[in-house]
Amino acid sequence: MIRLAIALIATLAGFPALAGEADVVAARIDHRSGRIYDFDVTIRSNDSGWDRYADRIEILAPDGRLLGTRVLEHPHEQEQPFTRDVYGVEIPRGTVSVAIRAHFKPAGFDGAVLTVTLPP
Repeated sequence: MIRLAIALIATLAGFPALAGEADVVAARIDHRSGRIYDFDVTIRSNDSGWDRYADRIEILAPDGRLLGTRVLEHPHEQEQPFTRDVYGVEIPRGTVSVAIRAHFKPAGFDGAVLTVTLPP
């Protein structure tokens, strides 16, 4: 199996505040095989307990279709930013990029979205 990986880093240096409650700031993408990809997604969020935390990661096709998701089961107050995986995402044939976003409980999808080009 050929494994290709790229690391994409986005930083918020120089910005006075986060774009939202949960911002996707980086992603590492591994082309597992065929149309299957693994994502390691880094999020910076304003977690402050069980009622206010980043609770989901989504991988979206350019047309907005949901391709993969990971539910985050607990707040990460003491671990910022934090990285979690979304593995085994099937990417439709011909897709060259995806968007990665984080959901924040209760604000929703108000943070920075990272758009990445997929490795071959």
